[in-house]
Amino acid sequence: MKLPSRVQLTDVGPRDGLQNEKSPVPAAVKVELVHRLQAAGLQRIEVTSFVSPKWVPQMADNAEVMAGIQRQPGVRYSVLTPNLQGFGQAAASQPDEIVVFGAASEAFSQRNINCSIAESIERFRPVVAAAHQQGISVRGAISCAVGCPYEGDVPPERVGLVARLMRDIGVDHIYVADTIGVGTPRKVQAAMEAALAHYDLDHTAGHFHDTYGQALANTLATMALGVWQFDTSVAGLGGCPYAKGATGNVASEDVVFMLHGLGIDTGIDLDALVDAGRFISDFLQRPPNSRAATARLNQRKP
Repeated sequence: MKLPSRVQLTDVGPRDGLQNEKSPVPAAVKVELVHRLQAAGLQRIEVTSFVSPKWVPQMADNAEVMAGIQRQPGVRYSVLTPNLQGFGQAAASQPDEIVVFGAASEAFSQRNINCSIAESIERFRPVVAAAHQQGISVRGAISCAVGCPYEGDVPPERVGLVARLMRDIGVDHIYVADTIGVGTPRKVQAAMEAALAHYDLDHTAGHFHDTYGQALANTLATMALGVWQFDTSVAGLGGCPYAKGATGNVASEDVVFMLHGLGIDTGIDLDALVDAGRFISDFLQRPPNSRAATARLNQRKP
């Protein structure tokens, strides 16, 4: 199996991982988490989202968090922006990249935002244009790329449709997301191949949740296609509010341990990453949801 010689990870823990936490996480804790992640060698970090605090109260401190980060050269900081109003607020915080997302499931799109897939993507056109005018790149996430909590399996053709629509409005990079974590290696490969019909390998990435314990296998399966960019979440933070029992994105520590075992360069210090995960897990008063982190922490005990 021919695999990439280098893999780049985007840690989405500060945004995707924390957004569903019921108890408030102070801005200072979020800033410290970002600092620990970049100190561990992460060069891409999804920091926060500029959405209505009515819908995502955990991200109401978005501007404060972005202002508090001591930025490092070579690190890209991204934020999620669902509309022009959110983009206007986000732009003031000077992100390197914004994130928009659209579902590959018609049922999901209709049920959650009351419009078709095509209509949902078209709404991002002015956001993408505004970002490009300010020199900010745009990442598009295709959610529910293999499964939907409402309609079940999602055919790869839908992923191809969303990828084409995002390309048509000018999205720079595409991320294929198994949002509810029901994908298995061949299904994820088929979804990724559908996206690769519209974006090349340097502009395509994977985002896999670990609900059924398949995220590492799915990562390896898509690496076999040449994909070398992935979203991960420190300590396995996160979940999906639309799918009962869905867990967070695959733990960054587990992916790094696997990649280093394969001899693949990540530029990440695993022990420092474990410390970052322990920091946020201690604040949340629960153990890290990472097998690699748990093993390393146990090894440190006297």
